[in-house]
Amino acid sequence: MNTIDLIVLGILKDQDLSAYDIQKLVEYRNISKWVKVSTPSIYKKVLQLEEKGLIAGTAVKEGKMPEKAVYSLTDAGKREFEALMLEIAEKPIYLFLDFNAVIVNIDKLTPELRTRCLDSIEHGVNELKSYLEDNISRKENAPDIPETGLAVLQQQYILVQAIETWLASLQPNDK
Repeated sequence: MNTIDLIVLGILKDQDLSAYDIQKLVEYRNISKWVKVSTPSIYKKVLQLEEKGLIAGTAVKEGKMPEKAVYSLTDAGKREFEALMLEIAEKPIYLFLDFNAVIVNIDKLTPELRTRCLDSIEHGVNELKSYLEDNISRKENAPDIPETGLAVLQQQYILVQAIETWLASLQPNDK
């Protein structure tokens, strides 16, 4: 999956890290909230990228800790990073929202079940909005948060606001 390749290569473009540290950074930055990436896929991807010669692992021992592999980008990895940036940027934009499968079938339900489904989706949107508000407020003045990371959070917030407005238009008038 090219997106995961780009995430890992981009992280290693900034600094050399172990697979564990890459995974922790992905978790810390909440990347899995806006890009389909899982913790197990990071470890697998690191091994694949090393196999392809895009990253190189070096055994490092710190103090009494066991030896671990720290990965860095190779020249081929730097070229692949740039190629993936262009490739993904030039792709058509698709928004996949699982709840749209419910929306296209909503008219097949009783009014009570329709309301229940819409209320559940609304609840999920509200939870996401609260999460984003909290995350933005915690990170907008933090010096270690890149502007680009904050920009993605703000993008997600704008999208969730639009979904919230759209969802309200689907609710029955008697609600």
